[in-house]
Amino acid sequence: MAKKENYQALASSIIESLGGEENVTFFTHCMTRLRFNLKDKSLVDEAAVKTLNGVVGSQWSGDQFQIIIGQQVGDVYAAILKITNIEGAAKAADEVAEGSKEKKKFSLSAVFDAFAGCVSPLLPVLIGSGMLKIITLVLNMTGAISPESGTYIILDFAGDAGFYFLPVFVGATAARKFGGNMGLGMMLGAMMIHPNFINALAEGRLDFLSVPVYSASYASTIFPAIIAVFVMSKVEEQVVRFSPVAIRAILEPLVTLLIMIPLTLCLIGPIGAMLGVYITAGVMWLYNTMGFVGVAILAAAWPFMVLTGMHSAITPYLTQSFATLGYEPIALTAIIIANLNQGAASAAVAFKSKSVSIKSSAATCAITAVLAGVTEPAMFGINLRFKRPMIGAAIGSLIGGAIAGLGRAHAYAFAASAGVFAFPIYITDNIMNLVWMVIGCGVGMIGTFVATLILYKEEAVEVQEAPAAIEDTINMTGAVE
Repeated sequence: MAKKENYQALASSIIESLGGEENVTFFTHCMTRLRFNLKDKSLVDEAAVKTLNGVVGSQWSGDQFQIIIGQQVGDVYAAILKITNIEGAAKAADEVAEGSKEKKKFSLSAVFDAFAGCVSPLLPVLIGSGMLKIITLVLNMTGAISPESGTYIILDFAGDAGFYFLPVFVGATAARKFGGNMGLGMMLGAMMIHPNFINALAEGRLDFLSVPVYSASYASTIFPAIIAVFVMSKVEEQVVRFSPVAIRAILEPLVTLLIMIPLTLCLIGPIGAMLGVYITAGVMWLYNTMGFVGVAILAAAWPFMVLTGMHSAITPYLTQSFATLGYEPIALTAIIIANLNQGAASAAVAFKSKSVSIKSSAATCAITAVLAGVTEPAMFGINLRFKRPMIGAAIGSLIGGAIAGLGRAHAYAFAASAGVFAFPIYITDNIMNLVWMVIGCGVGMIGTFVATLILYKEEAVEVQEAPAAIEDTINMTGAVE
C-alpha cells in the first residue's frame, strides 16, 4: 500500500496543477474520484494531472473537474485537507451562504450533478439498509430466525429506516450541496413524513390558509426534499440579505420556514413526488418494452457513460426505484456486468501480452475490477490504452446483459461493490433470480475474454516494458500491497 508521504506528495501536486487552493470553490470525493469545482477553469493543467503517479485519469463533468484515483481516493482526499486550508464539501456550503459562490449556468449536466450530489453522500446508508434487508430475508428463508423474534424485528425496522427517513437525510445533504442551513433542510424533510401530517391527509382534505394540500406520500422519496431545499436555499439568501443584523438569528429560520412550509406542502412536494413516480414508471416502461435488449445496451454503453460523466444521472433513479418498488430491474444489473467485463478484458490482455510489465499491470487491474468493482485502473490503464479490449468488453457486456435480462434478474439493494461481491443483492425467495445473474455475468466474462483475445493485437512498441508510472498508478489505487 502506498505510504502517507506519497499521498501528501500527490495531494500537493494535484492542488498545484489546479491553480492552487485558492482556485478551489468546492471539493469532495466519491468512491474513486476527487471532485473539484474551480473559480477559473483555465488555470487547470490537465496534462500535468494525468502524468501524476497515482492518478488513473481525469475528466470534466459539466463544470466539475474529476480526478480518478481509485480505491485510495479517501486517503488522497484526507491528505489534501491536511496540507491545505481547503475544508472539503463544507466550504462550498459556507461560501454559498455568504453569497460568494460563483453563479453557475443552467444545463442538464448541472441538474444531474445537483441531484447526484445530494444522493451520493447517502450511499453508505442505502447500502447498509439494503444489506440489512437481505440478511433478514436470508435468515427467514433458512429458518435460522423467526420473523416474530425480537432480533428479526429490530433488523427489519432498522433496514426500513434507511429508506423511510430519506426525506430527512436528503434534506441535510441537499442543504450542504446548495448552501442552505442543514438543520432547516432536515426539518423540511421531517415535516413531510410527520405522523400527524400523514394522518391528516388520510382523514380527508387538508389546506393551508384555504390553499389545498395535495395528498401524496413522501416517505422513501428524494425529489421533493431536494427541490424544496434548493428553493429554501434561495429564500434563505434573501431573508439574510434583508434582515436586520440584530434580529437575523430569529428572522432567518422563522421567515424561511413560514415561506417554505406552504410552498413545500402545496406545490413543491407534490411536483417532486410526481417527478419521482414518473421517472420510475418511465424506466419500468422502457424495461417492459425493450426487456433484455435494454439491459444489454446499457451494459455495453455503461463504460462510455462513465467516461462522459453521464453515469451520475443514474444514482437518483436507483434510490427512487429501491424506495418505491423495493427492487431495481435494469441499471445495477447492467453496471455490475459492465464492471466485471472490464476486468475480463484486462485479464485477456494479461494472458496474451508478451510484456512482463503489461502482464503484471493488466492482471492486477483485472483482479481489482472483478473483486472490488473498481474499474478505473483496468479501463484507463489497460483497455482504453489499447482500445480493442474496450470493444471486447462491449461485446461481452451485450451477451451478459441479454442473458441476465432474459432471466429478469432484479437487484434488491444497493451494492457496496459492483464486482462479484455484489451478488448477494440478487438473493430473494426465488433462487433463480441469483442464478440468472451469475450465468449472465459468467457467460459475459467468457465472451469478453474470447473476444479480446481475438481482437487484441500487440504492437512491437507495446511489448516493451511498460513505464514505471503505470505500476505506480496501480499501487496508488490500492490494487496491490
